[in-house]
Amino acid sequence: MAAITLQLETADALAASHPERAQEAIRRALGLARKNLEEARRSVIDLRAASLQDHTLPEALASLTRETAQEGIEIDFRYVPASEFPILSPRLEAAMYRIAQEALSNVYKHAQAKHISLNLIIENGNLCLYVQDDGCGFLLDEVTQATHSSTGSKVEHFGLTGMSERVKLLAGTLCISSEPGAGTCVAACLPLKAPTRLANDAGASTFAQQKSGKSQGEEGRGKR
Repeated sequence: MAAITLQLETADALAASHPERAQEAIRRALGLARKNLEEARRSVIDLRAASLQDHTLPEALASLTRETAQEGIEIDFRYVPASEFPILSPRLEAAMYRIAQEALSNVYKHAQAKHISLNLIIENGNLCLYVQDDGCGFLLDEVTQATHSSTGSKVEHFGLTGMSERVKLLAGTLCISSEPGAGTCVAACLPLKAPTRLANDAGASTFAQQKSGKSQGEEGRGKR
């Protein structure tokens, strides 16, 4: 922040007498601001949940389904491979755990669901999480339009902003399928091997595509 302030102060001092040099200082300040923002985002995504301390991601997600289970809502959790699930990077584990938290919170707040399935799968070089519910669903077009709106209030309402941002930071994909009365499926896939540059501009695609959650592996069922 100090370096950015210095560049802006320089630009202010040179604005009248040397406008070209002032513009250069402004460009340097913008570059520093973008770099700091990217570093801040990466620091946030690296924050590990307490549930991941001394636990694998499948173990942490199994605990999450038990801890968040609500009366009248059945939660099924499965992961593949069930035996010898690979060791993942802390960044990948933290991101996927937070995505699962946000997806479940979204279901509890808005879906009015009776059943939720959580499937964690290693496939095609990706770590994928599928969260499917049988709730009320919503109009996907409205959410997609809100994504590109100036306010984004609808996106915040459906709790998708956090998931989208986490997926974007790890160059993954976020797929959403929903229809009124037909439930919702959220599919988040993150590459197991991080690209050379975890691009701030690497887009996370959000689109209407039904992904089927493969049902294999160890099951953790949470119902209260």
